Amino acid sequence: MRIKTTEQYGAVIIELKGNITGGSEAQELSDLLHKLIEEKKIYIVADLADVKFMNSSGLGMLISAYTTIKNGGGNFKLANATEKIYSLLMITKLVTIFENYDSVEEAVKSFNFV
Repeated sequence: MRIKTTEQYGAVIIELKGNITGGSEAQELSDLLHKLIEEKKIYIVADLADVKFMNSSGLGMLISAYTTIKNGGGNFKLANATEKIYSLLMITKLVTIFENYDSVEEAVKSFNFV
């Protein structure tokens, strides 16, 4: 998995690419989120457009990211979940936890500070 961050209208977009399978990448994402919280950048959109595969450890990473940002006083949303990833969220009932948007732009607008 590769991680790239950009900022858009006060939100941080975290582009996740490749396979999300946990392991060392879970720590990399956690470290990034804690750094963003320290910088008071607490409105986060995870862009899943280029995620090819996600296993249960990958889901755990997203849940951990959501919890970290919520506990830091922020908001964590998903954008561009592929059909495969969205069905995984449905099966696990995580669609009731994560706000999921069809585009990064929609997710950013939903923060209501644009």
